[in-house]
Amino acid sequence: MNYLLGALIGLVSGITSGLFGVGGGIIMVPAMVLLLKLDMKVAVATSLVVIIPTSLAGSALNHAFGRIDWRVVLALAPLAMLGGLGGTWLKEQLASADLKRAFGGFLILVGARLLFFR
Repeated sequence: MNYLLGALIGLVSGITSGLFGVGGGIIMVPAMVLLLKLDMKVAVATSLVVIIPTSLAGSALNHAFGRIDWRVVLALAPLAMLGGLGGTWLKEQLASADLKRAFGGFLILVGARLLFFR
């Protein structure tokens, strides 16, 4: 693995995580697949692990700025965790090529929604 390229992917995903609340899936996964030539399933799993320290660092600073709505956290977190388990199980049922196509379609739909709709 090219560690310099990996570090650059980490930096860019960390910046986008802090700016927009995204970075793991939207930046890291495609970058690891396209630039580091990782299998889609490995890239997704690796991204989830990297998100932990990224999220902790960003959350600590956002907490210091008073930007976290803890009521929303408590409402979302339990089922988001359950969804993470379900999504991981579903990922393992799909071929990597199908997962890659589904992910690409998801990014296009979300991007179009953000660009063209309120």
